[in-house]
Amino acid sequence: FSQAKTAPKRIVFAEGEDERVLRAVQVICDEGIARPVLIGRPEEIARRVEAAGLRIRHGHEYEVIHSDDSQFFEDHFDEFWQTYHRLMERKGVSPDYARREVRRRATLYGSLMVHLGYADGLICGTFGRHETHRHYVENVIGMQDGLDRYYTMNLLMLPGRTVFIADTYVNYDPSAEQLADMTLLAAEEIRNFGMQPKVALLSHSTFGTESTPTALKMREVLALLNLRAPGLEVEGEMHGDAALDEQIRLGVFPNSRLKGQANLLIMPTLDAANISFNLLKVAAGDNLTIGPILLGAARPVNILTPTATVRRIVNMTALTVVDAS
Repeated sequence: FSQAKTAPKRIVFAEGEDERVLRAVQVICDEGIARPVLIGRPEEIARRVEAAGLRIRHGHEYEVIHSDDSQFFEDHFDEFWQTYHRLMERKGVSPDYARREVRRRATLYGSLMVHLGYADGLICGTFGRHETHRHYVENVIGMQDGLDRYYTMNLLMLPGRTVFIADTYVNYDPSAEQLADMTLLAAEEIRNFGMQPKVALLSHSTFGTESTPTALKMREVLALLNLRAPGLEVEGEMHGDAALDEQIRLGVFPNSRLKGQANLLIMPTLDAANISFNLLKVAAGDNLTIGPILLGAARPVNILTPTATVRRIVNMTALTVVDAS
């Protein structure tokens, strides 16, 4: 939050009519962490702002863009649909289809705003499927050089510890190479939080006790990371309790390179990551969660989930602003 306040950025919210988004925008404006742009119907946004008793005002604290009533939209419509068509013309998108999609897909429009430099970052995903939003983000904003996919990571602030879990939403059964890419992206994101990444590669196997496909995969991840990032504090494959309790870990593997508690838990599959995150989120009570943080995007963008709270939207906005800086 402190970093975001030093240089507030123009952040687009694709679901601008969502009451949670509007309540988050009130906090964002009060805190001075971003300059919000809402995609939605101006009259509906105004009605919901009034019904919720919020103080934010159109044209003062936030802007609104909508296909039926927005000068910005009309001024840039040709530029936007032509850009989308140029990006997608070899993927079956005709000019007529591009015009229709730009008018009716808020996440697509927000992605184009970021791609063309009219906004610094994008927040979307408070309703609908993560995959649907990701489709437009991937086709317009794209990925960082050298990557062929996105990854996601969630943060949980639990009693006495903070842990990051990946990949919680995108890749069902990532390869060892993909897990290595994800780990390096996640580690860099953790450094942006001012923390030193301490990585545990999780499995049902602990330091060679099993030779199943996922255990072998996590061993290969360790070998790849030792080659690509020899200075990274990483160890595995191991059980979850060994990752979080140094005494358990040293009891089974005294020569572990990982010291103390791991703060980045790399899971072998999407099932393992998503189940672990949601169980911990509920079992630990009302603790702070941030995410899913989208890793690998070429520009600052985060795709939330339909269960996102006002607090999480605010947190993710601050993170997106810092990424844009």
